[in-house]
Formats: sequence, structure tokens, C-alpha cells
Amino acid sequence: QVQLVESGGGLVQAGGSLRLSCAASGRTFSSYDMGWFRQAPAKEREFVAAISRSGTATTYADSVKGRFTISRDNAKNTVYLQMYSLEPEDTAVYYCAADGGSQYGSRWYYTRSRPSGYDYWGQGTQVTVSS
Repeated sequence: QVQLVESGGGLVQAGGSLRLSCAASGRTFSSYDMGWFRQAPAKEREFVAAISRSGTATTYADSVKGRFTISRDNAKNTVYLQMYSLEPEDTAVYYCAADGGSQYGSRWYYTRSRPSGYDYWGQGTQVTVSS
């Protein structure tokens, strides 16, 4: 089991940047694929980015591709989401997620881009982008 705690959210002007962090408990962080999702008021939770347990594979939602970067530091049990060129449409609660199941190839990309592909979730951190 793993516990996740997000941090780094806040209020930023459009065009600005933020870096979110997600700290995981436990000694087996490197055994988990990690993802970031977000949920705006009255909207469903949507995929943002995912990274494989080794860090060699990443995938992004089209809406953030080229602006956001997911990375991880397995020595620090932490996954990051660097966000640039933020837009008001990026305003949401951002959630970190983890899953220890094994997925390969195209199945990895399919599974890790969906909330159902994760067993563990953090409490979320608010990101607000003002226009």
C-alpha cells in the first residue's frame, strides 16, 4: 500500500508556471506507475500525465502536451508535474495517483490514462489560474 500527498498548488496568473509534487510513503515507490489527474468544478476527473515506474515511459493529455512535464525521483519517492504557460482552463484540483499493477505496450498507455487504472489516490492540491 502507498500513501500520496500532493503539494505545490496555488494561485498563478495566466502564462505563469507551477511545479506540483507528490510524495509517496513506503519503500517500494519504484514499483508503482504514477499519474496526475485533475478535476474542475462540475466536471469529471480527467487525465493529465502518467509516468512508468522506471521513468522511461510518459504520456500526456493533448490539452497539456508541450506545456506540462511529468518526472519522478525514485530516490526521493516523489513524482513531479512541471506546468508552464498555464491557462485559466487549467484551473482544477490536481490529484496524484499510483498503481503497482503491470501493464505493457499499448495497454500501458490505455490503462494509465484512465482513473480506473489506479488503485491509490492523494487528496489533491488546488491550482487556480487567473486571467
